[in-house]
Amino acid sequence: MIQQKFIDVQTISEVHELWGCGKPRHPLVTVIDLTKYHFLGNRDGFSYRLNFYTVFCKKFSGVLRYGRSYYDFSEGSLMFTAPGQATTPISAPPFEEGWALFFHPDLIHHSLLSQKMGQYTFFNYESNEALHVSEEEKLALLDCIRKIEKEYSQNVDKHTQVLIQNNIEMLLNYCSRFYDRQFYTREKVSTDVVQAFEKLLKDRFAQDTFINSGLPKVKIFAEQLHLSPNYLSDLLQKFTGKTTQEHIHLQLLDKAKALLLSTDRSVSEIAYILGFENPSHFTRLFKQKTGYSPSHYRDLN
Repeated sequence: MIQQKFIDVQTISEVHELWGCGKPRHPLVTVIDLTKYHFLGNRDGFSYRLNFYTVFCKKFSGVLRYGRSYYDFSEGSLMFTAPGQATTPISAPPFEEGWALFFHPDLIHHSLLSQKMGQYTFFNYESNEALHVSEEEKLALLDCIRKIEKEYSQNVDKHTQVLIQNNIEMLLNYCSRFYDRQFYTREKVSTDVVQAFEKLLKDRFAQDTFINSGLPKVKIFAEQLHLSPNYLSDLLQKFTGKTTQEHIHLQLLDKAKALLLSTDRSVSEIAYILGFENPSHFTRLFKQKTGYSPSHYRDLN
């Protein structure tokens, strides 16, 4: 097995070197015009780990292969990565238009935006789960990008960092809105995913015991559906009101209740049957979800 090799990119200056676009204007944030500059760092067998949040808006003439499928990028698509994620550069046709935003976590350190970053789950989507945007949507995003560029390109004052943070937050809020739109405009595809997940979940819980396989995990269902865990959970949340983990917990509780009421097995035995390594974890989850301990639930019924 060939061990993957990584090149770590720690600074905005290193980003500019990889794109051949001169000295950066700000040490923690930059926007690169993808029609003017080209990535110079392609090296066979290497992936890059960037210590930044990145947002790429790309438009190609035609289709581009990502993962296992081909995607039409004629409308323009956005892809996101979080700090430390590994990315592998790919060859692509020339950009018709596009930009890339890079910002270091230190830019938003101790800010309200830093506390909100976990809500922007699309930073952990796969590249084939890109956000496809219309011309009107692209203009809204471009307006935020231009304001970010303006702020870091002029003389820095006490307002600069807050205004950059505000415009990044505005851009990410637009992306959240546009992803919500995409889930619903692709309703047929989304509904098929929901149905496929429900079948996988039903089949999984048809097993008599999880002693050997352990608790059902979000990652396993996502892999079977060829989706990232975050994307699957967000899609399910939009269409069912519950995340993947919440669906798993509901099924676990139903199975636990059935075992408590139809068998004389101890609570510990039932916990192990359900795949819990520690019975106290099972008891805690059961009480959290039902308001009763497993033993109390059995006595009440």
